[in-house]
Amino acid sequence: MSSRVIRFLVRRRVTLGFVTALVALVLARPTWLTWVVGLVIAAAGEAIRIWAAGHLEKGREVTRSGPYKWSRHPLYVGSAIIAAGVIIAARSALVAIIGVAYVGVTLPMAIRAEEAFLHRAFGDTYDLYRRDEAPPMLRRFSLAQARRNREQRAVIGVIGGFAVLAAKILLL
Repeated sequence: MSSRVIRFLVRRRVTLGFVTALVALVLARPTWLTWVVGLVIAAAGEAIRIWAAGHLEKGREVTRSGPYKWSRHPLYVGSAIIAAGVIIAARSALVAIIGVAYVGVTLPMAIRAEEAFLHRAFGDTYDLYRRDEAPPMLRRFSLAQARRNREQRAVIGVIGGFAVLAAKILLL
């Protein structure tokens, strides 16, 4: 894949995610069982994202507290878990194919771009973190920080998506 295509996908991954979600909602054939199971899984993914966002100082440091002690990309881990929940809730093979393709293409590209930025911005500090050699960072979770990182938008998206799926169950 060309670097131009990669840059496009990285920059447009949120927009592409909304388009993917809309397609998923149209194609979905949820039942109450798949909806509940999917919601529980998606809620776990969102909880990981909130936890990560409550520790993250974007662009200012190499965050090493909270879930960043165990994963360099907990926001993406949470997003992938949310996608799995939506796929389960949707109960559609086509949604599963589209969702796995979206996550499988956009997240690795976003991770590569983010890691390149972090290496450029923080150099040896990021390299030590990548090798699990960085000193620990003590920081408490902050809901205010999660809000500053605008995680409420993801929460609203999950709630809205599952509300639409519930409406689809009720109306079909």
